[in-house]
Formats: sequence, structure tokens, C-alpha cells
Amino acid sequence: MNLKIPKSGIFAVYKPKGPTSHDMVEKIRKLTGEKRVGHAGTLDPLASGVLVIGVGREATKKLSEAVKKEKEYIAEIKLGVESATDDEEGEKYQIIINQFESADRIKKSDIEKAIQKFVGKIEQVPPVYSAVKIRGKEAYKRVRRGEKVALKSRAVEIKEIELLEYKWPNLKIRVVTGPGVYIRALARDIGKILEVGAYLSDLERTRVGEFTKSESAIV
Repeated sequence: MNLKIPKSGIFAVYKPKGPTSHDMVEKIRKLTGEKRVGHAGTLDPLASGVLVIGVGREATKKLSEAVKKEKEYIAEIKLGVESATDDEEGEKYQIIINQFESADRIKKSDIEKAIQKFVGKIEQVPPVYSAVKIRGKEAYKRVRRGEKVALKSRAVEIKEIELLEYKWPNLKIRVVTGPGVYIRALARDIGKILEVGAYLSDLERTRVGEFTKSESAIV
């Protein structure tokens, strides 16, 4: 990483935890002096990884193509606890289960079996704390105003899921997806299938199409 920022075109930067995707766009505007800067595929503030950036009129027009490309993630999931936002940010709800029994009951083979149920074309309900719009307003804004929000499921594709590590209550997976997949929702749904609850505790996007972590610029 640590590549130079071009003055125009489409390239990838590595977003650290903390800043929003919009914060990264503002940084690129200052570095390049170009007002027409955009990004493809939002990363939440608590997530890190590859963020595709377009600089200049022609590049920003083509960003919609980058959004549709295959993405790869390394996701860490905590079992036995649910989160209002399905990630580390939200209020946590401890699931009432015997933690010692769960450590014995949820085997590595159970995890492997559960995650494979999500491979292929599936129906996924986005997190209520998301930018999915309901009657023109983002769902998360409605929730924060105290409104009750119910999002509809939508068809998405998960191409691969590989279990990298598991030791109760934490597991780490590698996920390859098509467009529109929420990894927070995947973590939540894995917890549901295992009947212990879960949330996304950490996320890194390692690839968007041909743009990889190793070839991303640090700004």
C-alpha cells in the first residue's frame, strides 16, 4: 500500500476504522484539488478496507459499474450477543443461554454447516440501521427519530464463505459477495441459524473487483 494519489481516474484507497466513506472523499478532494470526487460501495465507520474512488467527471460517471463488482471481506463475528445495529456500535443484548454449554454445543462443524446455507442466491433483510430508503428517507434516520422500521428482504448473492477461525464466542470468516450484501445482516442471520444470536464485531474489505488491499493507497 501507500501509493500516490492520481489527479484523475478510478483507484482504491484503504479506509481505516473511524472515518466515514464521505470523510475519505473530502480528503481526496483536498489532496487533488478536484471537486468531482465520489466513491463506490460505502464502508461503515467501524469497517476498514478497500474503498474505490473516482476523481474527475469521467471517472465519477463510471463508479456505478464499480459498485456492481464482486467484493471480498474478512469478517469477525461474536456469538451469544445481539446488537441493535448488528455491529459493534449498537446497544448489546446478551442472549440468555448457558455460555459453557454453548461453547460445547456449537462445534466447528456446526459453524461450517451453518455458513454454507448462505452461499448462493439468497433473500436478505438489510439492517434497520442502514441507508436503505423508505419513502425517500434513509432507514437509520427513521429509527433514530423513534419510528418503527420494517425492511423487506431482497435477493442478493454470496459466492463464497470460508471459516478461518473459531473459538467460542468468536469466529472469523472470509466472504465473497455480489452487490448489495450487508455483512452485518449475514452475521445476524448466522446467529439466528445457530440459535445463539450474533453481531459483526469487525470487518475489513480486502477486494472490490480487481482493486485489492495490497494495491490501495493510504491517505
